[in-house]
Amino acid sequence: MNVRIDPSWNKELQDEWDKPYFAELTDFVRQQYQDSRQIVYPPASRIFAAFDECPFDKVKVVILGQDPYHGPGQANGLCFSVGNGVALPPSLVNIFKEVQDDLKLPVPSTDGDLSRWARQGVLLLNSTLTVEAHRPTSH
Repeated sequence: MNVRIDPSWNKELQDEWDKPYFAELTDFVRQQYQDSRQIVYPPASRIFAAFDECPFDKVKVVILGQDPYHGPGQANGLCFSVGNGVALPPSLVNIFKEVQDDLKLPVPSTDGDLSRWARQGVLLLNSTLTVEAHRPTSH
């Protein structure tokens, strides 16, 4: 598993990484990704995408989601975000409708990738970073 995280988070999270629960959690997630009987989202390299795309010192806003989307091609490691061209889930459509109402911006029909928000300082973090396919709240 090749997991990326922006170096600015190292100092902030080091105390957690050193705790026993984190080692246990890491082992569990590794096993889930290695188990050929199941599919886990997002791709392993995107587990910490929220931290990788929004450095600690750039955070202006935090948006919390529950867990990643659990359908094929949906989860990209940022809460409520899906890749460009992926059908927009209802929760993301609702977010875009609120943006439209507040800011008078059009609702995108196919571009649900919120990476641009992350690069502007919006930490798009799910409270659970991984999920089994078609099993919301499984992790």
